[in-house]
Amino acid sequence: MSGHSHWAGIKHKKALVDAKRGKLWSKLAKAIIIAAKMGGGDPDANIRLRAAIDEAKAVSLPKENIARAIKRGTGELGSEQLDELVYEGYGPGGAAVLAEAVTDNRNRTAPEIRKIFEVCGGKLGSTGCVAWNFEKKGLFIIPRANLTEETVMEIVLEAGADDVTETDDTFEITCLPTEYDSLSNALAKAKIKPEESQLSLMPKDTAEINDIDTASKIIKLMELLDDHDDIQKVSSNVSIPDDIMNQII
Repeated sequence: MSGHSHWAGIKHKKALVDAKRGKLWSKLAKAIIIAAKMGGGDPDANIRLRAAIDEAKAVSLPKENIARAIKRGTGELGSEQLDELVYEGYGPGGAAVLAEAVTDNRNRTAPEIRKIFEVCGGKLGSTGCVAWNFEKKGLFIIPRANLTEETVMEIVLEAGADDVTETDDTFEITCLPTEYDSLSNALAKAKIKPEESQLSLMPKDTAEINDIDTASKIIKLMELLDDHDDIQKVSSNVSIPDDIMNQII
């Protein structure tokens, strides 16, 4: 396994010191509403809903909030007009960036996202301009703790994982969306609790950024996007070496 840093790992590190829980809970509730609206309210039959609930539980979203969001999605508590959108563009150094959004007013959200790209030296692109380099994957981030590479590999590869990446303090495991349940169950059986689990857009190919100034600008762009109320997830094709990442965070 080779170590690398992508946005999921970067975001995870920053989340450890991020106090904006209220905003995060609101975003996760929206994700649950959309998942229930699209695939029904049973997480056992709706992988997307299962992943959204797992992600919400990881940051202690109360059970009653989760239940209420599911009912809002299925229409039991009234219908809600929310649109799913994906904004694609380029960041500093030509970095490919995808921002998944859930909004009740796309006419408000689009210009705000465009402004964020421009302020950070990037450019919002047209639909499909970078999406070809991304695919939906299940992602699990687990703490290294006392786990060995051999132990982790044995558990997750048998359960359907397609890649395991080792960082300074975590193992980042990816799988096809169809294997999400299998991998989640295998980790639970092994009494390994992920610090983060989700369905996420992951790059097929990455571009390593070795210039600290460019890397800092890319991180700033992704932070601002991630902080926007309507943005659910941010993905990029950049890979930033740990030595440079440690100087930024």
